[in-house]
Amino acid sequence: MAASSRPTLESVARQAEVSRQTVSNVLNAPHLVRPDTLERVQAVIAEVGYRPHRAARTLRTRRSNLLAVPMQPAPVAGADVLDRFLHALTVEAQARGNQVLLFAAADDDAEIAVYDELINDHDVDAFVLTATHIDDRRTEWLAERNTPFVTFGRPWGATARHGWVDVDGAAGCAAATQLMIERGHQRIAFLGWPDGSGVGDDRRSGYRQACQAAGLSVEGLERSVVGEVEFGRSAAAELLDSADPPTAIVCVSDTLALGVWTELTARRMVPGQDVAVIGFDNSMTASVLGLASVAQPLEDAAVACTAMVDAVLSTTEPAAYPPEPVLLKPHLVLRASSGDLR
Repeated sequence: MAASSRPTLESVARQAEVSRQTVSNVLNAPHLVRPDTLERVQAVIAEVGYRPHRAARTLRTRRSNLLAVPMQPAPVAGADVLDRFLHALTVEAQARGNQVLLFAAADDDAEIAVYDELINDHDVDAFVLTATHIDDRRTEWLAERNTPFVTFGRPWGATARHGWVDVDGAAGCAAATQLMIERGHQRIAFLGWPDGSGVGDDRRSGYRQACQAAGLSVEGLERSVVGEVEFGRSAAAELLDSADPPTAIVCVSDTLALGVWTELTARRMVPGQDVAVIGFDNSMTASVLGLASVAQPLEDAAVACTAMVDAVLSTTEPAAYPPEPVLLKPHLVLRASSGDLR
């Protein structure tokens, strides 16, 4: 289509029989427009396919409409949560007129080193951080400079006050453990990560709370695992070879659950019949193998993060007035490994 035939702010205003300012308000401040006028102008915009010129809009609003999001190092097999979150975040950001600028960094120091460049050279509006952890210095750096940001993940002890969205891992593991209890399991093991991981500690606490409420002992049934599938398999072998082996195993991740599944099948045991297994994250691997898992509401997390970014950008002091945190509840996806042939 020739440039002269493209719809403009003026042509939309003429067709909708409103002023240029009204069209601008519809695009940038719809709360200022009467509902019937808003509906009429939006209908014209959709009909003619009008899109604001991004460069002009940036000059007018002094916003780049860019959200910077770090890409974490390649996840271990099956742990594709952040990839799925990034996709959902990108879709939601685009729906709100923003674009996601991805960047890579090996660790906190490398990531912080990139911040100045992103702020000064790319003029990003805000950051959405992922993979928060104990002693996370990234949030301190951004808060000290009054840079708008939110995190997908809790502060885990950091002193910076900021908006965050997270999934209640304790509730997820508690629900998985409670399901096993309701099905008559008395020896329920847990494969987790070493103390101090934040996310792992949270999920382990849910398992312990459910067992304690049911009067079940966890002595000798917990294992801390560092590594991938083979380490989960070794921990499962140790549990299965014990004098009083578990009949169900709840895992902190699908990766460790895959290790349990591998060890069971190598022994010609059937997951879900001989020993129940439940993972966490509802990865593609879990779906293919029939592993029960705890699913995180990643689309809801993306929506909450982008809405929170808008709230942060509406104040001149994001560190002083952070939005209320959002803690989302996960849900169980039952499959063959939990005794459900679904």
